Amino acid sequence: MACHPDLVHQVLRDPRTFDKGGPLYDRLRMLLGDGVGTCRHQDHRRQRRLLQPEFRKARVADQVRLMGEEVESVCRAWRAGQVVDISAAMMDLSTRVVGRVLFSDSLDTDTAAEMRRCLATVFRGVFVRTVMPVDALFRVPTPANRRYRHASDRLCAIVDAAIAQRRRGTPHDERDDLLGTLLAATRADGGGTAITDEEVHGQVLTLIFAGAESTALCLSSALELLGRHPEEERRLHSEVDAVLAWGQPPGPDELPRLVRTRCILTETLRHRPPGWLFTRVTTQETELAGHRLPKGATVMFSPYLLHHDPDLFPDPDRFLPDRWLPGQTVAAPPGAMIPFGAGSRKCIGETLALTEATVALSFIARHWRLRHLPGHTERLRPAASLGPRGLVMVVEPRARRPVDTPPRADSRAPGTTVVPVVHDSRTAGGNDVRDA
Repeated sequence: MACHPDLVHQVLRDPRTFDKGGPLYDRLRMLLGDGVGTCRHQDHRRQRRLLQPEFRKARVADQVRLMGEEVESVCRAWRAGQVVDISAAMMDLSTRVVGRVLFSDSLDTDTAAEMRRCLATVFRGVFVRTVMPVDALFRVPTPANRRYRHASDRLCAIVDAAIAQRRRGTPHDERDDLLGTLLAATRADGGGTAITDEEVHGQVLTLIFAGAESTALCLSSALELLGRHPEEERRLHSEVDAVLAWGQPPGPDELPRLVRTRCILTETLRHRPPGWLFTRVTTQETELAGHRLPKGATVMFSPYLLHHDPDLFPDPDRFLPDRWLPGQTVAAPPGAMIPFGAGSRKCIGETLALTEATVALSFIARHWRLRHLPGHTERLRPAASLGPRGLVMVVEPRARRPVDTPPRADSRAPGTTVVPVVHDSRTAGGNDVRDA
């Protein structure tokens, strides 16, 4: 177990020696194949180069609108005083977004809902199969094993059907999405090396699996923590009231001004990283911290452990978004703050995930206050990822702030600009969140 940031830095910066591997990745490969998140070092560069253009900042900026549409759709059904399963709602949101990024509109409503249910079942089953690597236990036809197999099979079938449907389309039916990029690569467009249909299937499954749960858990954790820290919630409300117009999700121009929103998400990722434990396997005999490791040794590292080291982050158990305010951030040592990993295997979807989380958290905070039920206690059960999976909160609509009433001066993040909130008369009427 690498417990110091220097050692973690050494492991993550040398993927040739410390390759992706271990019980979790072995299980994931059985389900997902050798996608960009699970493949061995020798295959990673080619796969990364293929997918990287779809995750560049400029490309992600083009997807802000669809993120706003999806968070607005999820919140539209909320009503004053309603008890909402926040964990399920955030999973719904993140799956909607990753589905549109991957497939555009290739999935109908019922199929997309089934995909979300299958993912929830598979997420639960993967960790159990990782910590209890006895295959015979999971061949027994228990209800849980049958549910897992059915969900895995259906998830694969949904992906295969979406790929087949797209292939049946005319050349003029090509969509500007990630599946389109992958299918173009099977034809070796531009003289590149063609990829196989099996690789397309594995990449799509990998990106669904990686892109859905982590973002959902980050958002659920942020909302849970804000519910227990009303002062931080008040500061967030002041910022979004100043930056966002009522009824409108943030656009690319508003995102850079949501300084405190990003601080809250960064502190959430430090305090409660969804990816809390990872493994690597040595490909040759090597040395780590003065110890000789044979080929095939499993090396573990934990972002949660590093993020809660008091030598790296003072008061590590406190939720303090101010740590990350511009001009106040103390540079963490390399390998200390690693919610998305580091090195060449750093999560390819980091920009997409942070943008989605910023859009969602700011829109929710602009229109709703979320309260814990009486007697709420934090219950976190480590699984393949970390975060609340059964978070239930009461939602209450926030009142519109008058146009000429700026947030209180002492509650704003440094650098935040107060702007008038423009009320669009077109949002009057109806019964969705804009009228709350």
